[in-house]
Amino acid sequence: MRTVVVALTTIALLTAPAYSQGRGKGGGKRSGSDQQSEEQKKKNAESDKAYKAAVDKIPDKGDKGHDDPWQKVR
Repeated sequence: MRTVVVALTTIALLTAPAYSQGRGKGGGKRSGSDQQSEEQKKKNAESDKAYKAAVDKIPDKGDKGHDDPWQKVR
C-alpha cells in the first residue's frame, strides 16, 4: 500500500509542471490570437518599411584593404 501511495505522489509531482505550462495566458485556448487585426498589419508594415530604410542608410564597406588586420605586418 505504501509503494502505491509513493508512486501516485511521484506521478502527481512530475506531471504538475507540464500541466501548469498549458494554463498560462488564456488557459491554453487560442481563438483569434493567430489572426492579426488590420491595425496590427499596418503597424507591422510601417515598422518593416522604417527598418528597411534604416538598413539602406548604412554605408557599404568599400575598401577591401581593411578586411585583413595583418596586412601591414606581412
